[in-house]
Amino acid sequence: MRVLLLSGGIDSLALAYWLRPPAAITIDYGQASAEGEIRAAKAIATAAGIAHETVRVDCSSLGSGDLLNRPALASAPAPEWWPYRNQMLATVAGMRALGMGATELLFGTVRSDAFHRDGTAEFYERLSLLFQMQEGGIMVSAPAHALSSAELVTAAKVPIEVLALAHSCHTAPWACGNCRGCFKYRNVMRELGHG
Repeated sequence: MRVLLLSGGIDSLALAYWLRPPAAITIDYGQASAEGEIRAAKAIATAAGIAHETVRVDCSSLGSGDLLNRPALASAPAPEWWPYRNQMLATVAGMRALGMGATELLFGTVRSDAFHRDGTAEFYERLSLLFQMQEGGIMVSAPAHALSSAELVTAAKVPIEVLALAHSCHTAPWACGNCRGCFKYRNVMRELGHG
């Protein structure tokens, strides 16, 4: 069974709509935008006919940057960088997904996410090998990693009213309009002819 890590952002929204896995998990790990992500993910799961669960694990004392409304670490490649975030999210989601009977954990990663090392195809390939060598043997995949966000939305044939449900903001439970997540959402909508 496939389980999607559903952040509520435009990429995981499109992957949910495209692949329609039976279940999705949203993680509140202490990020400033958690409330908005959960609200969006629930609405997206309902629109796509997917069972949805929220897992809460407070890792806010370990993060940095825009996702916590704090200064980024000196080693941060971007303002929203949170050390080892995708690895942490995969671990937490994998723990719950295994209990749900999952055989595959899906990430809504797209081509531009390769800016971060934990957004590359190589990262997900290695992470999958690590997961598969452990008890449970879940596979980790990022089926859209070679696509742009707009290409993924187009391939998924996501209706505009479903796209409007996305929450991409990094800093708040409602779109701030001034962070890299909000800029990305606006740019993708323009590229799709909706902006």
